[in-house]
Amino acid sequence: MTHFLSNLPRGLAFLAAVVCIGCDPESAYTDIPFPENKDASLTPTDADIELADFELTFDEDFRRKLDVSAWDCTTRWIAHTPWRGDFGGARFADPEDGFPFLTRHGLLRIEARQEESGEWASGLLSSYNSCGEGFAQQFGYFEIRAMLPRGRGFWPAFWLVGVDRGRYTAEIDVFEHHGARPGSFSTTIHVHPKADEVSRVLAFEVHQIEPGVLYRGFNTFGVSVEVDDIVFYFNRKEVWRTPTSAHFNQPMHLLLNLAMDEDDISASTPDRAFMYVDYVRAYKRRNAERS
Repeated sequence: MTHFLSNLPRGLAFLAAVVCIGCDPESAYTDIPFPENKDASLTPTDADIELADFELTFDEDFRRKLDVSAWDCTTRWIAHTPWRGDFGGARFADPEDGFPFLTRHGLLRIEARQEESGEWASGLLSSYNSCGEGFAQQFGYFEIRAMLPRGRGFWPAFWLVGVDRGRYTAEIDVFEHHGARPGSFSTTIHVHPKADEVSRVLAFEVHQIEPGVLYRGFNTFGVSVEVDDIVFYFNRKEVWRTPTSAHFNQPMHLLLNLAMDEDDISASTPDRAFMYVDYVRAYKRRNAERS
């Protein structure tokens, strides 16, 4: 019953909310219970990364009101990419009460919904703002623990972007998942050139997993960025590594979002869905001399 309204066919969910006794359409969704905070599968005891080697530098555990604004440079998060480059088939909404972000029981809920106009709206968080301020870190380990929404068209992700975007943009996609492909997720590094002398870089790996494991509980997605290698982890087991090019030798900031892939939206796509996040964390290797 947790997702009773969001799993109804498109259009019927709104009608069900309207006839809900003693509630309005929006509060009906606000009152949907949050899921149990449990692992989707047993966390391996033989993890491939030892966090005792790191110190915690950024910890968002969502146990207090989310410190977010649309563009205010004094909040911990902003709800857009700092370069004003929103993307995908949904607009990233300015935060308002209960949408697109809601925190409860130490979890963040990011909601995607189809509005009465037929357009989609959803949520994105960036730890770095358009004033050139916020959390960013050169090298270290970055991790999210999240439960993803089921359904075609939904496109959740956790990614890092370099703060120096003068000649190119360096991007690390810690994970991306397309709901149209429930049995996989991808990890990617990009260099998007802005200057003629900079070459485009694209390397990625698609990881096959048990269909449904991303939806039935929480999983961790992490990346270690160091001088020699960029190493990706799923539930702290290494899934891919690639050499670190000089493009990534800079502070990188955090982004997480529930976007929409407009090419995958179909009649079966629910008109509302939720991505749940337990935490977002960054770590620095102990005794690291680099900043």
